Amino acid sequence: MLGCASSSSHQPWASPIPISKCTTTQHVNQIHARLITTGLIKNTSLTTKLVLSFVSSPHEPIVHFARYIFFKHHALCHGVPRNQDDPFLWNAVIRSYSHGSDPKGSLFILILMLENGVCLDKYSFSLVLKACSFMGLLKEGMQVHGLLCKTNIGSDVFLQNCLIGLFIRCGCIELAEQLFDRMPDRDTVSYNSMIDGYVKYGVVERACELFDSMVPEEKNLITWNSMIGGYVRSKDGLSFGWSLFVKMPERDLVSWNTMIDGCVKHGKMEDAQALFDEMPERDLVSWVTMIDGYAKSGNVVAARRLFDEMPRKDVISCNSMMAGYVQNCCSVEALKLFHDMRRAMNLLPDDTTLLIVLTAVARLGHVEVGVTIHRYLMDNGYCLSGKLGVALIDMYSKCGSIENAISVFENIEHTCVDHWNALIGGLAFHGMGEMAFDFLMEMQRLSIVPDDITFIGVLSACGHAGMLKEGLICFKLMQNVFKLEPKVQHYGCMVDMLSRAGHVEEAKKLIEEMPIEPNDVIWKTLLSACQIYENFTIGEPIAQQLVQLNSCSPSSYVLLSNIYASLGMWENVKRVRTEMKGKKLKKIPGCSWIELGGIVHQFSVQDRTHPQVTEIYSLLSNL
Repeated sequence: MLGCASSSSHQPWASPIPISKCTTTQHVNQIHARLITTGLIKNTSLTTKLVLSFVSSPHEPIVHFARYIFFKHHALCHGVPRNQDDPFLWNAVIRSYSHGSDPKGSLFILILMLENGVCLDKYSFSLVLKACSFMGLLKEGMQVHGLLCKTNIGSDVFLQNCLIGLFIRCGCIELAEQLFDRMPDRDTVSYNSMIDGYVKYGVVERACELFDSMVPEEKNLITWNSMIGGYVRSKDGLSFGWSLFVKMPERDLVSWNTMIDGCVKHGKMEDAQALFDEMPERDLVSWVTMIDGYAKSGNVVAARRLFDEMPRKDVISCNSMMAGYVQNCCSVEALKLFHDMRRAMNLLPDDTTLLIVLTAVARLGHVEVGVTIHRYLMDNGYCLSGKLGVALIDMYSKCGSIENAISVFENIEHTCVDHWNALIGGLAFHGMGEMAFDFLMEMQRLSIVPDDITFIGVLSACGHAGMLKEGLICFKLMQNVFKLEPKVQHYGCMVDMLSRAGHVEEAKKLIEEMPIEPNDVIWKTLLSACQIYENFTIGEPIAQQLVQLNSCSPSSYVLLSNIYASLGMWENVKRVRTEMKGKKLKKIPGCSWIELGGIVHQFSVQDRTHPQVTEIYSLLSNL
């Protein structure tokens, strides 16, 4: 089974199996048994080669075996530390930790090297620093930095660059800057790391100063691309990024994609298209960026045209197109593409695909399709403890099947606050205020800390169910117990709750005492209550104020007109309606829909477009 030796004299048996075929614990046990029975376990040369060969394996059992052999026969011999000047084997083991699933283990090996008196070289330090950077271990990284300062390699440029990378990764741009300023020697990597750090933390001006201080020979493609990326991501930096792009001595695919992405983010789709047409080669990022840009600008036709032109489609490009459809209220097309993706393109959906599909199903109310997706998730062993479970609960709630939503929630083994929020929001949607309130109490019992979204759901549920007392308790609970500052949405729920209960004066007082500026939704909520409860003293000035603030909002005019009509002030009604016509404002009619047999039927006020309108009105007249 062993294939780590280069000559037959070192092989413990005649027919070695390549190391690539050693993947399981059973293989490991066979190798270990043969080494022991042949006595070759004591052959240091052989075990060294075995450790070096096995420790970089992608299979965890093989790596664990290599580490076991290392600790048993190299790091410690019969429990006694072995002094070694050459850290090569140790570094290989450190690398298996820093590049594996347990980066923190590299710190343990470093400590063991110090205790055993093993010589540390710059590769040892660099591996540990990269592990600290990956894990965000600032404290441990600074301890390694302190140790480095006591060695004769502390000022090595390679290690200094590793430290800069660590500080930037941990969000300590000031520490990185101090280290950079004190470096006796710097290379292009030093400058690139600092420029990239400044760009990531939005200090583009400082990145520009550093970029300009570099001599032309020091700047490489990474330098230019980082600086362009910083400019195009800043609010007013697209033109500066463009000028750098034009000046670049050479460009690669990253350069083109960065500029296209900048144009897309700034809404310059014509410029993005021009760059896309001009670029010498394109990759998946180029296509997806353009598709996403067109979709977000509302031009789903152009997005689909590009999608169809792609030479090769994958799951990511399909996800981008489906997300574009959902964003532009074309959920039917999103579902059609999902089916084409699985059948015609023979692509397997990933988690993102399924999240998009569940969103589309929720918007359409196609519960049968949702059940099919749910069955697919179960059959393929998907975990519902994350976003998929949240989306599934949300889908069932919005499709009118709150029982299924509750069932999904109860069958999830490990729920987080997002699952609770989705269910509470669904209960609010269905007017089940008492159950939503009970779920909040259950969260407290289970020590699950609610967030601001939780309270928006509970307050909304209490409002729809007419549970004013419980709503007031929740509003105080979020502030006094959970120390959450109410946002405009929470105040909106409270104003709605008080307004529904007829407490118009209290609702107005709450608005006046809000520490944040109320939006027009809050004012319209109060105004509707004024109309229902005929409190025109409060309602009329609010309506006039709304008309002045939102001169292009038809709902404000309609509310004001209705108030005047309730007061019998017909001249004022006529004036408001005339003003609406003059501004060509039309109220968007409300609509409702119902799903029957997998088909969604939509109805509006005085709507006669349904193919069965005669039968519908005939039935209504007989009720």
